[in-house]
Amino acid sequence: MKRAIYQVAVGPKSKLYEQCIESAARYAKEVGADHIVQRQPKLRIVPDIFRTNREGKTGGWKKMGYLPIFEKENAFELLGDYDQILILDADIYIRPTASNIFEELGDEFAFGGVNECDMPINSKHLAKIQNYSRMQYGQCHTNNWRQQDSFGFAFYNMGLMLMNSAKILPYLRNQSPREFLNRPEFRDMVDGVGNYRWSTDQTLLNYWLNKENIPCKNLDWKYNGLYSSLQEGYIEECEFIHFYLRDNLPESGEDFNNLIEKII
Repeated sequence: MKRAIYQVAVGPKSKLYEQCIESAARYAKEVGADHIVQRQPKLRIVPDIFRTNREGKTGGWKKMGYLPIFEKENAFELLGDYDQILILDADIYIRPTASNIFEELGDEFAFGGVNECDMPINSKHLAKIQNYSRMQYGQCHTNNWRQQDSFGFAFYNMGLMLMNSAKILPYLRNQSPREFLNRPEFRDMVDGVGNYRWSTDQTLLNYWLNKENIPCKNLDWKYNGLYSSLQEGYIEECEFIHFYLRDNLPESGEDFNNLIEKII
């Protein structure tokens, strides 16, 4: 079984990202996977300037000249070279004691991810995703879409994506990553039209999985523990810790050792 862990780290370097990437490199060696880190943008996807409403955090494309939020899809090019690929955000730290996530995805599934409505989230995050779910998925949901009364539309946190190559490739229709992202059905999401002004590849990929009824497995929430968004005492149980929203972390996560001490 040939496996890879794919990460993207473009833009200014960060101690937080580098330490998390180092943990992924160590983990890859332990589970017998290749570790691939993309350091330079390749796709350089830009929204249509005459349609986009993007600004704020997803509007950084004006400064960078492209949307870095879609660079992870470059991993799709490697699906033909590996049996399984784990696409992992650069702000996810993997504990040294973590189990082998590749063994969690059965042969019958194309995709594995952690659904946010399955996480033991706190009340603050619950209020946040109720609004997020309605704004992002209320206008693009399909008949296949799972709903939770208290959460709204269920969605995968795409900071972690595990794929069985043979199962997922047919749904890519031999398209390159650029061709995939340029599908007409994704145009509003890429351009950031209306409520999609705040969207990342998370909206696009969740819509794709549901629209095409791709066989998905809900992985245990311990593989994508959202730091500061779980109920008290749960982050210590996580094997993969997602330090998302870096700007909200103490010192933006740059005092990494102090950050890790809080979750041991």
